[in-house]
Amino acid sequence: MHWLDPDYLPETAGKVAQFLINPHGEIDGLLLDDGTEIHTPPHLSDKIAKAVALGEKIKIRGVRPRGVPMITAVAIETVKGVRIVDDGPPDVHKHAKHKHKEKAKDPAKPADVSGVVRHALHGPKGEVRGVLLEDGTAIRFPKHAAENLKPLTKAGAKCAAHGHLTTSGYGSVLDAREIGSSSKTMKPFGSKPGRPHSKHKHPAELH
Repeated sequence: MHWLDPDYLPETAGKVAQFLINPHGEIDGLLLDDGTEIHTPPHLSDKIAKAVALGEKIKIRGVRPRGVPMITAVAIETVKGVRIVDDGPPDVHKHAKHKHKEKAKDPAKPADVSGVVRHALHGPKGEVRGVLLEDGTAIRFPKHAAENLKPLTKAGAKCAAHGHLTTSGYGSVLDAREIGSSSKTMKPFGSKPGRPHSKHKHPAELH
């Protein structure tokens, strides 16, 4: 969205209730205290971490996908006057190499998480890409899996998942491999959730 001029976009204000992170541990969004989800590109993670604090009021200029309570941010301004603008990602190869080293230093661990869904999480175009549980843990899954997971993405739904858990100072996120309404009904992506789990063993890489 770096090709958009933020000064010509609508402005929204609110207090930061929670940071949202991706499976690499990077900040890729914020949740405001009124429940509005703000999507931010991962390459702004470091700038947001340095300039934005929980409980702080911020102003966001961005675009709102149809029918989704979220804003894809193009610019964020703090009460101290710090402005963070999406000018596009840095050099792709340099960025990927840096993140590869960072991930290898603190690898994700296989884990199971479960709880009640508080909020659906989205990609930049409003596509469902995960859920936020009441305890603050995020569960992320592939875009292609979202259609079969609609019942699990509604607020108040019970959700359980198995995958790789990443924890940082900004929160915890599970990169899910299996999901269901409970640990007994978890299924790999591509299968509809809610039916009893087969007695197959988890893939070796998840142990």
